[in-house]
Amino acid sequence: MNKEITVLLVDAFTAVPGKGNRAGVVLDALGLDAREMQAVAALVNVSETAFMLPVAQPAEYELRVRYFTPTTEVPSCGHATIASHFARSEALGIESGRVVAKIGAGILPVDITGTNGRKKIVMTQGAVAFTPPYDSPTRAAILAALGLREDDLVPDLPVQEVSTGHSKVMVPIRSVRTLDALAPDMAALVAVSRKTGCNGYFVFAMNGPDDPCLTSGRMFAPISGIDEDPVTGNGNGPCGAYLSRYGILPDAPRTAYCGRQGVAMGKEGVVEVVVHRADGRPVTIQVAGTAVKAGEMRVRLSHDAQGAVRAETC
Repeated sequence: MNKEITVLLVDAFTAVPGKGNRAGVVLDALGLDAREMQAVAALVNVSETAFMLPVAQPAEYELRVRYFTPTTEVPSCGHATIASHFARSEALGIESGRVVAKIGAGILPVDITGTNGRKKIVMTQGAVAFTPPYDSPTRAAILAALGLREDDLVPDLPVQEVSTGHSKVMVPIRSVRTLDALAPDMAALVAVSRKTGCNGYFVFAMNGPDDPCLTSGRMFAPISGIDEDPVTGNGNGPCGAYLSRYGILPDAPRTAYCGRQGVAMGKEGVVEVVVHRADGRPVTIQVAGTAVKAGEMRVRLSHDAQGAVRAETC
């Protein structure tokens, strides 16, 4: 039996089509199994496609959302969360309010707000967790794969895995110029990811005092089929927790700043990061941004005699 579905293309963390980070969005994925979702995501071929599944009898949550890269399912995705909830709010005429979704990383509250006539989506991320800083051999392997030297790093800050629901390796460097010139060895990064068990590397630098964005970053995740992700909430969110833990951000109950990403790819976007602290540590991280619809695809799914799933445009 063939199935036909509509996939919306939505650019997150920007108001300009073609900028920011594009996600695929299926607003009603009921009836699709994991193999079919994976086939759709491979065809759409953006960093993540979000599949929204309404719940018949909402209780703790009112819908489920699953995220697929072109090659694998992931538990959470910042830009696809912003994109999918923007698209859903537009389709349902929701101007403000809270949506509670179940994702692979747990229960995800998403707030929809209006600012100066433009809709903003706010994602409250998962529990903040820090792994111990990497040992010298692992750190050296990460730097070599990224094309960095030890003296490119910010002194006295660790290379460390941080999670706010989906972990990324934080790599703080001194120079935005060095950041923009990075050309990582993707095969080497895949090999390091197999060793560390972490799929993504968020390399970032602090901007100057006159820049409206505190940080500039790039995120590489080749083991997930994403050599570079243009603008990612699951990179900038853990970065906020990291900056708070190591005293770069003030010891205040709430601190907000903006992070820029995607410049080297011509996909510049801005992520708003809010860090909430209690008992002298970061406890809750939110990321927020705007989004804009950039197009849509009609996709036909079919199964061959051996049961393999085929996805094609129609």
